[in-house]
Amino acid sequence: MKLLAVETATEACSAALLIEEEIIEQFCLSTNGHSKLILPMIDALLAEAGLQPSGLDSLAFGRGPGSFTGVRIAAGVVQGIAFALDLPVVPVSNLAAVAQDFFDHNNENLAFVAMDARMDEIYWGVYQRNPEGYAKLLGNEAVLRANEIEFPDMPGAGIGSGWKAYPQELLARLAHRVIRYENDNLPRARAVARLGADAFKKGLAVSVEQAMPVYLRDKVAKKESER
Repeated sequence: MKLLAVETATEACSAALLIEEEIIEQFCLSTNGHSKLILPMIDALLAEAGLQPSGLDSLAFGRGPGSFTGVRIAAGVVQGIAFALDLPVVPVSNLAAVAQDFFDHNNENLAFVAMDARMDEIYWGVYQRNPEGYAKLLGNEAVLRANEIEFPDMPGAGIGSGWKAYPQELLARLAHRVIRYENDNLPRARAVARLGADAFKKGLAVSVEQAMPVYLRDKVAKKESER
């Protein structure tokens, strides 16, 4: 199969092309400008593979949580391509993408994923490596304070930008369950492509009309008095 993946929900901006089992990726870090970066990335990937957009079987995108503007960029780009080419779409959790990329490069089988959500909160999800090697959500994803997280009584690794912002709170809450933690993990299109391809093979792709962002947080901004 041939699948194009897009991820722009954080300071990381990336696109990846999966052809059968091989993945090529364009990746960069930028504080803004993702809307200008992502389309040239896609063009470069297709050119490198010698593939026309019409040769794609499906699309995938990081559907959130993350920056509201960033999530909308990924969704908008993929929706535009999907409409034009009548392609199915796989929305992929950004938290799952962080976990998947970690599992693909490490031996641990459980990840406590925390992404900094600002406003003294984190995006939170606990993922386990399933027998096929893919990240499986345990419980629910949530946006909440670091000292309010819920988790299984299992050992694992802490990963994500939330561990940079709130390491003490997370370690105090998780106690002896954390084997180690990393705080520079960001969602990447290569992981979105891996998860997207697996979901596509399982018949979980949706029409472009159903390919919507998931923000977790309902309020884009809070008034100063509410913070």
